[in-house]
Amino acid sequence: MRNTNHIAILSSALFTLFSCSSDKDVNTNPGTVTNPVEGNAANTTYKPAFAGQTRIDGLKTNTSFQAAVITSGLTSPWGVKSLPDGRLLITEKAGIMRIVTTAGAVSSPITGIPAVNAAGQGGLLGLCLDPEYATNRMIYWVFSEAAGGGNNTAVAKGRLSTDEKTIEGATVIYRANPANASTLHYGGRILFDKTGTLVVSTGERSVLETRPLAQSLTAGLGKVVRITKDGQPASGNPTFSQAGALPELYTYGHRNPQGLASHPVTGEIWLAEHGPRGGDEINRLKPGFNYGWPVITYGIEYSGEKIGAGIQQQDGMEQPVYYWDPVVSPSGMTFYTGNRVPEWQNNLFIGALSGMHIVRLAIENNRVVGEERLLAQENQRFRDITQGNDGALYAITDGGKLYKIDKE
Repeated sequence: MRNTNHIAILSSALFTLFSCSSDKDVNTNPGTVTNPVEGNAANTTYKPAFAGQTRIDGLKTNTSFQAAVITSGLTSPWGVKSLPDGRLLITEKAGIMRIVTTAGAVSSPITGIPAVNAAGQGGLLGLCLDPEYATNRMIYWVFSEAAGGGNNTAVAKGRLSTDEKTIEGATVIYRANPANASTLHYGGRILFDKTGTLVVSTGERSVLETRPLAQSLTAGLGKVVRITKDGQPASGNPTFSQAGALPELYTYGHRNPQGLASHPVTGEIWLAEHGPRGGDEINRLKPGFNYGWPVITYGIEYSGEKIGAGIQQQDGMEQPVYYWDPVVSPSGMTFYTGNRVPEWQNNLFIGALSGMHIVRLAIENNRVVGEERLLAQENQRFRDITQGNDGALYAITDGGKLYKIDKE
């Protein structure tokens, strides 16, 4: 076991303001209101569909909190989840899974994981624990799998051995077809919904050949799918009238969704997805609905050209709850349910990659009412964030750091 315990309290990430919030007024006082946090010019002149859909007022947390680096000894971590005893189970892009203690001890690689294709944006991606993990020790994860005809987004499951050294009986339970040679836009998040069913996000693989498949009901690309623990279509999924529509489909019209989180009050699934040049989105998922990509978008091609007809609204296609232009590249995310920082109750926290910060969104009645940028001073690409059993937030970065964020 390698121990890379730093527990360095970062002066640049230490915030020492005073709280004026309480548990009972948390919904009406999410912090001090400021100017919008985004001050840079947008890539487009596109207009939002409703007030507050982008560049909402900024917020500043009033409760004093701090960020500490628990370890800098990870290599391109991608997913993080808390184990029942408070330790953290972490995936690394190259195909490695490790356990990290809150004191910074990093385990040796856990063996028994199927090979991943770690080229490009691929690798060992998101993970989640079985709701009955305490008794069955089952883990589920997403990875990029080399397959005939290219690569695909795959879902596997296996049991963590009692000695925590290997995954036993690893089995691939789902593949998002068709495979493609692209090594981009795998999506890759996974969680259990309130019914105990697996929800998985898949990307449309980026290339122009596959981009239109985000709108196809007969392809698994650019979708959110809902499946059983054995990878079969889940009961209660939406029914589509189109012949050949895949029974596992939950929503469609997504680009590269790298964030999934279940709302702690409603149980609804929220999703973050990468736009192109502009047009990163936060969506509230409604079963059977079309989220528009690539027909509608608030972004443009990286070349500067418009995408498709260059439209942002169309009947039958859902609007994002919130979008960014320029992009922040939203990745893993979680809703805060702790009481350590009262202003954060039920707020959505999102790792930002190109934005190099953690996004905090205050949400009321399914609309964003304020945005804050945390840990921007750290200059890290934040890949995933989760809430620990202790009520603190834990975030991983592409640079190999694991942060603990908690009340001072």
